[in-house]
Amino acid sequence: MIRYPNGKAYKPLNTSSPSPKKLEASYSNRGMTLEDDLNETNEYYVSKGIAIVHKKPTPVQIVKVDYPKRSAAVIKEAYFKQASTTDYNGVYKGKHLDFEAKETRNKTSFPLRNFHGHQIEHMKQIVKQNGVCFVILMFSTLQEIYLFEAQFLFPYWDAMKKNGRKSIPVKSQSLRFVSLRRPFRQLTLKG
Repeated sequence: MIRYPNGKAYKPLNTSSPSPKKLEASYSNRGMTLEDDLNETNEYYVSKGIAIVHKKPTPVQIVKVDYPKRSAAVIKEAYFKQASTTDYNGVYKGKHLDFEAKETRNKTSFPLRNFHGHQIEHMKQIVKQNGVCFVILMFSTLQEIYLFEAQFLFPYWDAMKKNGRKSIPVKSQSLRFVSLRRPFRQLTLKG
C-alpha cells in the first residue's frame, strides 16, 4: 500500500471521467482540497519517475500531553519550533524543487498578506541557487488554479513593501493556468 508522507493511504482516482471539484464550506479546511490534490499529484510524479516531491512537515515542540486512555494521547499544548519555509520540496530533472501552495476566495486578485517574509526570503535563496521555485495559487471561488514562478512574485512583494499594490491580479501575464483535472498531470516546469 502506498502512503503519503503524513501516513494517509493513497487512493487512486478513477481518471476516466473528471468530476467537478466541490468547494469546502469550512474556512478551516479551505486549503485541504488543494493540498490533497497536490499530494496525489506528487504520488503520480513519483510513480511515473517524473519527480520526487514531498510535503514538508511543520516542526512542532510538544509541551503538554494528556493521556485519558493508555492508547489515546491528546496534545494539549504545542508551539512551532521555527517559522516554516514552503510547503513542498523535492527534485525535478536533477534540480532542487521548492514550492508553496496558497488559496483565496477572492475573485480578482491574490492578497500578498497570505505570504510571510521568511517564505519570500527562502524562495529568493532557492532561485539564487538556480532551484525551481514557484507558488500554486488557487482561486477557490473561480475554481481556477495557477502556477506563479517565484521570480515573478518578488517584484510584487518588493512593491508591496514600498506601499505599492498589495495583491497579484488574477489577470497577471505571469500566472500560468493549471487544469483542475486531478492529478495535475499536464503541469510542466522549466528547468
